[in-house]
Amino acid sequence: MTDKKEKAAGTRAYEAVLASIEAELRAGRLKIGDRLPGERILSEQHGISRASVRDAIRILDVMGLVRTATGSGPNSGAVLISNPAAGLSSTLRLHVASQHLPVADIVEARILMESWAASKAASEMPINEPSLARARELLHLMDDTTLDREAFHDLDSQFHVLLSTLAGNAVVSAMMDSLRLSIMDYVRNSVTTDEQWFPVAETLRAQHHGILDAVTARDGEMAGRLLREHIEWFFIENGS
Repeated sequence: MTDKKEKAAGTRAYEAVLASIEAELRAGRLKIGDRLPGERILSEQHGISRASVRDAIRILDVMGLVRTATGSGPNSGAVLISNPAAGLSSTLRLHVASQHLPVADIVEARILMESWAASKAASEMPINEPSLARARELLHLMDDTTLDREAFHDLDSQFHVLLSTLAGNAVVSAMMDSLRLSIMDYVRNSVTTDEQWFPVAETLRAQHHGILDAVTARDGEMAGRLLREHIEWFFIENGS
């Protein structure tokens, strides 16, 4: 009966659940780490089918707002989390694949955010020393010339994300991470042979060290410029 009412009304019933959870978060009655009520309760609360409730939970999962686990134990159900980059990157990846959002535009947006973040990080007082130490560790790992391409790309991604967090802006960090994830396959497929990869990796290592040196020296202008040149170089040399 509920399904028929939903179809007759011509509404997307799951939106009632999404709107309700948003209102509860805004009011502070729900917070990160809380477990959502079960399907039956949500269905009764909103007068919709359990199928519509499941649709809402799946959408929240894709958006990076819940973590779900099946079963009936204490760890089952949907728990509220906050992983904005996951939801944003999933959407961007599909639009990049559809060719509606050109890779070049994604790269340009990434340059704007990352160069700003590097410049801001270099100007922060005091600078985050544990994060700087982790950045140096990542560069040390990438300096290993026996590292395969996949491992290098994973470390490279961690380095760029870490730099963005040093600026202290959570929105920029999430957006930068989502932009990076949206073109991850493009980056990994740009260089496909070891013959091509070795000189590219050598250049990337030198560029990474230069960027981190500028941040450590608190030279925001230099850090931003080197970051921009770093991203532009890879895009122009390996895929444009």
